[in-house]
Amino acid sequence: MEIIRAGSRPSGKGPEAWFKGTVRIDPLFNPFDAARVQGAQVTFEPGARTAWHTHPLGQTLVVLSGIGRVQREDGPIEEIRPGDVVWFGPGEKHWHGASPDVAMTHIAIQEVQDDKVVDWMEHVTDKQYQGDQR
Repeated sequence: MEIIRAGSRPSGKGPEAWFKGTVRIDPLFNPFDAARVQGAQVTFEPGARTAWHTHPLGQTLVVLSGIGRVQREDGPIEEIRPGDVVWFGPGEKHWHGASPDVAMTHIAIQEVQDDKVVDWMEHVTDKQYQGDQR
């Protein structure tokens, strides 16, 4: 058995290459490890979001607090709230983040395949974030 004490791992800032806005990442289990499953608690300040990305074996989000937004490629923007669970299938291009006016925190869980958990792509534009797909 291993107990990882709260606060024993430092919080990190979401890298600008992968996120827009202020994002804090708190590793929960197996961060940057080749173990099968990894998880982190991610907090997005209002308006903050990920870049478009995919996961080779999919990703599960568990919303803890606030109001967020998620979108898969060619799909509508969906609002997410505490208690919601979101599943993105393997290779499904998507983004997620906070609403424009309210922060959002979720737990992100993804599996490792060939030492990889994510493929980062282009940033979500302000127009895309606002729902204007033109």
